[in-house]
Amino acid sequence: MKFRILYVFLAIGFLVSCQNEDAQRLAAAKDAKKKELIFANVEKGWNLSNPPIGSKSLELVRNWEELRLFATELYQKPKSSIGAFQKKAKELSKKAADLNKNIPTKFNKPEIKARIAVLITKVNSINLFINLQEIPDQKIVLLVADINTEMASLYRQMDEIVRKSEIPKEEGEADMIRMLDTARAIQTTPKP
Repeated sequence: MKFRILYVFLAIGFLVSCQNEDAQRLAAAKDAKKKELIFANVEKGWNLSNPPIGSKSLELVRNWEELRLFATELYQKPKSSIGAFQKKAKELSKKAADLNKNIPTKFNKPEIKARIAVLITKVNSINLFINLQEIPDQKIVLLVADINTEMASLYRQMDEIVRKSEIPKEEGEADMIRMLDTARAIQTTPKP
């Protein structure tokens, strides 16, 4: 009698464990299908374009190694898996962080630095989102589009700086600008 009860419990335990394995297989299959869909969406949306840059600006950034390496890394698209996209995002974050080094003196201005900071933020956001457990593929696609916009903005700002530097100054303009500089003003101390 005791053995029959034992056999019944063993049979019930065996049936329950088989159902758990089926549920686990089903969940794994759903997870794999979801990851494939996310990979397809990210691969389809990872379209980084190389915006044009003016010839004079190109001459000035020719020796800016960090920008060249970043642009080269940016426009190489990974193909094989989400892991490849994760590695690419990590490399892009490293290269983007280096953009603030060795900026050409003509472009070492707040306008350029601000655009570089925004670009670094967007690249780091992609790196963050692609390494999450639940990858938000639509956010990544939007960030890729934002990076395209920011790269174009950076290049346009470079062209604008070059264009403004070519405008000749009028006679006395340099003196007038110097007079408007508040840092040069004579310090006055208020009398007590």
